[in-house]
Amino acid sequence: QARRDALVEGICRLGWQVPSPRASFYVWAPVPLKRMRSETFAALVLEKAGIVVTPGVGFGPSGEGYIRMALTISKERIEEACTRLRKLLG
Repeated sequence: QARRDALVEGICRLGWQVPSPRASFYVWAPVPLKRMRSETFAALVLEKAGIVVTPGVGFGPSGEGYIRMALTISKERIEEACTRLRKLLG
C-alpha cells in the first residue's frame, strides 16, 4: 500500500490523473502526452528518465493509450522514479 500510494500520489502531483488500484502489483496510467502511442511513451521514459514502464498495447488493443508500472521495487526507488518523471514531463 505504501509503494502504491507513493507512486499514485507522486504522479498525480504532476497533474497526471491515475486511479489508485485496490489490490495489485501494478498501476495502469493513461499516457500523459496527447497523441503519443504507449510504445513511444514507454521508449521515451526509458531513454530520457531511465525508467522501465510497459506499454499498454502489449496487453492488447484496449491497452493502447496506457502504460503499466510495477510496484515491485522499494518506496524510495518509486519516489526517485517520480522525481525523474517530474524532470521529464515538467
